[in-house]
Amino acid sequence: MSDPDGQEPAQALRTSHAARTRSAASRAAAICHYIERHGSADKHEAGTAEDGTAEGGTAEDGAAEGGAAAGGTAEVGLAEVGPAAKEIAWKAAHAARVAAQAFAVLSESAPAPAADSRCARNAAASAAQAAQMGQLHDGDGELSVAACRAAVHASRAAAEAAGAEGLGVNETLNARADAAEAAAVAAAEEAGWMRPGQDLPQMSTGVRSPEIMSMLHL
Repeated sequence: MSDPDGQEPAQALRTSHAARTRSAASRAAAICHYIERHGSADKHEAGTAEDGTAEGGTAEDGAAEGGAAAGGTAEVGLAEVGPAAKEIAWKAAHAARVAAQAFAVLSESAPAPAADSRCARNAAASAAQAAQMGQLHDGDGELSVAACRAAVHASRAAAEAAGAEGLGVNETLNARADAAEAAAVAAAEEAGWMRPGQDLPQMSTGVRSPEIMSMLHL
């Protein structure tokens, strides 16, 4: 519910933004682990992935450095696959790491709707990048395409909620972002990228680079 001034209390907004940030970070981590688990069976995708990988880095964190600090998870099970598959796995791991950083930053700070919504925005952007890697990994099947499309929609909705018109306090934009995130989770489950209630190992956030903090406007 809104207060008399049309603004929700910061703590209530923190709960909403934190839930969406955590969800997006979990999606990114799930896709990362999915790609790792299926990496050795992905040799037949190498040619297609090599042609399309460059188009995957549309999330806002694409220029951030330090993806190799994602706990080394991108190297799991990749000794047998080609360079294109390794690049897909590396980008998915990088996206998962940045999403985890966004959630960590939110968790360590005092409630602030604008900053919290930016964390949610960047977690969703990273999850969209991971979804693009998931689609490159799986090919253009109906379910993977739909899951990637839903992830991109969730990223855009989160960006609108955090943008100049929303600043993390607009009820309508926040509700749209929440609904888009839920749809992205459902689509990722349909694609087999994650399972309902999946208990994922915590992603290492590594060292937060200046680029990451600038991206979050903190």
